[in-house]
Amino acid sequence: MTETSDFPLPEVTPLTAPYWQALAAGRLVFQRCRKCGHAWLPARSECNACLGDDVGWENASGRGRIVSWVIYHYAFNKAFRDRLPYNVAIVALEEGPRLITNIVNPEAGLAADRPVELAIGQEHGVALARFCVV
Repeated sequence: MTETSDFPLPEVTPLTAPYWQALAAGRLVFQRCRKCGHAWLPARSECNACLGDDVGWENASGRGRIVSWVIYHYAFNKAFRDRLPYNVAIVALEEGPRLITNIVNPEAGLAADRPVELAIGQEHGVALARFCVV
């Protein structure tokens, strides 16, 4: 078992706090520019499309599709050695943002454009956005 001190935990900042607080409450949120409508993750202080700084947080539906994935058979960080093999996937949310995540039921089949749903999991006391194939 991996010690908590070995596990890479997220750094919660004033900018990212709304994201982590929402996950802890069972919701996934993303940012959207009020000027141009562009949506994104992870949190930024300005829109990466128009550079506007009038941004807000919105609730995601929790539905998305797999864009890409990789299966790791070697742990580049010792904290993950007991999880081998494990997957890292990019999921495009219905609302547009893409998120780097894990698929919790890879045995259901990983494929591009495969629909997935949010499955919030706990890792060393931190809620993480993970997804399951539907």
